[in-house]
Amino acid sequence: MGLLDVVRALLGVSAYEAAPANIPSLGDRSVEEARKLVGGNLYPLPETRLTWYLADLETAQGAADWGDMKAAALLCAAFHGESIIAGTMATRTNGMVRLPKRFYGDPQMCADLEGRSGARSIFDEMHPPSELALLDRDGIELGVAVGERVPVKGRSHPVLVRLEPQHLYYNWTEGRWYYNSVVGRLPITPGDGRWVLHTPAGRVAPWRNSLWRALGQAWIDKSHARLHRSNWEAKLANPARVAKTAPGATQAQRQGFLEKLIAWGINTCFELPPGWDVSIVESNGRGYESFGETIDRSEREMIIAITGSTVLVDGGTGFANADVHKAIRADLIDGDAESLAYTLNTQSLPAWVVGEYGIDALERMPLVGWDTKPPKDLKADGEALKAFGEALAAANEALTAYGLRVDARELAAQQGYPLQKLDGTPLDQTGLPTLRAPQDTTEGTRASVLEMVRPIAKKLALYAQPYRRAA
Repeated sequence: MGLLDVVRALLGVSAYEAAPANIPSLGDRSVEEARKLVGGNLYPLPETRLTWYLADLETAQGAADWGDMKAAALLCAAFHGESIIAGTMATRTNGMVRLPKRFYGDPQMCADLEGRSGARSIFDEMHPPSELALLDRDGIELGVAVGERVPVKGRSHPVLVRLEPQHLYYNWTEGRWYYNSVVGRLPITPGDGRWVLHTPAGRVAPWRNSLWRALGQAWIDKSHARLHRSNWEAKLANPARVAKTAPGATQAQRQGFLEKLIAWGINTCFELPPGWDVSIVESNGRGYESFGETIDRSEREMIIAITGSTVLVDGGTGFANADVHKAIRADLIDGDAESLAYTLNTQSLPAWVVGEYGIDALERMPLVGWDTKPPKDLKADGEALKAFGEALAAANEALTAYGLRVDARELAAQQGYPLQKLDGTPLDQTGLPTLRAPQDTTEGTRASVLEMVRPIAKKLALYAQPYRRAA
């Protein structure tokens, strides 16, 4: 067994089975040679289907439960053309991946990731924000997303490329994902250095816990309502023109008058003999209103499904200056950031560490996380501090008659206000209550990942010894 095979197996075995040895996989020589013959693309030409019915949604659900993601992914591709879905989803995904990033772990490795090569950092070169946003979008809508770490000539680190999810297939009997590529069905081994599989909706049947069914139903209802309203407008929006002739009019007179009526255009004028008349008849039906109500309801369902709230529907206080934290429910942003960071920390960064620093460096590998906390409102903080001071002064004044005063140090510690002496030296914290430090979820994630990586690193070190002796 070669070193690369050991890395693939051990880094992927924590969550998924390794690919069977008798099936060609990504990175094998035969696969790479076949890709060169078709220009290097891994996936076939994407298919497009724009007309959908509710019966098709049921068919797509059944196919997904069998492991075939093609119909569900085609539906997602179709409703991406909907402006409401495209806009709100872009706010959620593009806004999240462009939040500030934080790196944890070995300082030198973190500095290398944050270091810049031209206009972008090394991390952004390996993980372009546009590709991460697409990966995040597929994970939100479909429940599963797939990408490839493509080698780049002239540099040691690859680039992550998101692949079309319509070619994904899950084999229930093997518990393994496959990708139907131009060179055949390839097994996906997450963390082997080439594949990245993002499953934020769960490892078991993630398509059942994602948004594509809710968004698909709302989009199908809206698209059909728009077609029916257009049909109504084409038939009934234009009023009918009616001509009344006198009882004694001849057939020739009626025919000539009808021709003038048909040619009725803008600013048309008629000179009518006595007993003749022209008028219009408009439809007094109000069936078109139901189409508008269906469209409004569908748009509201789309926005609520994506944002988790009705802020983008109803507005709200400060909505004119809304940002991603106000437009999207905070826990959804946190969940997107944590799941995407977990995928990169377990499937992409370990391979980069092994390639740049060697196997022994896995125990010190860095982790990435997005800072999803809303920016501080300095005005609100200032007003809160002012109110704290005024309340403290009023309380001390009221307690003077009883020979008491408020312990300002304890209150300041509870509110998170730093204190120091008048000469600028730090305040002695002896006697202050011990406060529970806020939990840093990213550090917790790092600890759990290191626990997973430590035994892997030890095994890899054993396998690496013969190669080092040979070198």
